[in-house]
Amino acid sequence: QVQLVESGGGLVQAGGSLRLSCAASLRTFSSYGFGWFRQAPGKEREFVAAISWSGGSTYLADSVKGRFTISRDNAKNTVYLQMNSLKPEDTAVYYCAAVRTFLPVRPSTTYDYWGQGTQVTVSS
Repeated sequence: QVQLVESGGGLVQAGGSLRLSCAASLRTFSSYGFGWFRQAPGKEREFVAAISWSGGSTYLADSVKGRFTISRDNAKNTVYLQMNSLKPEDTAVYYCAAVRTFLPVRPSTTYDYWGQGTQVTVSS
């Protein structure tokens, strides 16, 4: 059974940093691209960042460019989202998603698996 488990969320002051992790129980982890999404209360889920199977291609939403970085460690079956200069509007539940593809991963990609999410709260 495939599992994506997010961790690293929490409460942080504006301007602070957090690093989210997504540990994936995928037998062929390096065949998957990954995305991070977030959903704030009362709002639709929105795309945050994506990374290709090799890590050679990344894509970030305009709202997080220059502040967030997505990376992966294929040896650890883990994808990361480094979040710096956090703002109150970054408050949301953050979800990791995986798709088996060797193509670049984009916001419109249809993902195969989703995690349960981790809460990020940024106080002003």
